[in-house]
Amino acid sequence: MKIALGSDHAGFELKEDLRSYLAEMKIDALDLGTYSEDSVDYPDVAVKVAEKVARGEVERGLLICGTGIGMSIVANRFAGVRAALCHDLSTARISREHNNANILALGGRLIGKGLAREILRVWLETEFQGGRHERRLNKIAALEAKAGKRGKK
Repeated sequence: MKIALGSDHAGFELKEDLRSYLAEMKIDALDLGTYSEDSVDYPDVAVKVAEKVARGEVERGLLICGTGIGMSIVANRFAGVRAALCHDLSTARISREHNNANILALGGRLIGKGLAREILRVWLETEFQGGRHERRLNKIAALEAKAGKRGKK
């Protein structure tokens, strides 16, 4: 699996920790920034990760800002991207089982490193259930096509 990750300045410290955790898990991580705690605009980083996921260049993405809200809003502008803001193990698991989320958004100012690692682990290990959930994702894809969103169809 290859995963693209990015953060703004508020998520930088957590991104660095999770990048190390991904390496421990032997998961190939493409770090798209930011590379310091200097202030950056979260949309600039979110676009880089979301484009990689939307084009199918990576299987999944990880975005971290102060709350995770801004990153998830930007990422969900791209066709085929299903970014899920998760705060606990349950939302991480369900975002994969029911929504086939391909980007995980986290709040660097809201959750600690230990919990973030567990959320990421559960999110990476959980499979999409398909079935009735597939029908719903197809409806989202149809809405994206109608709206003319960019990305892999």
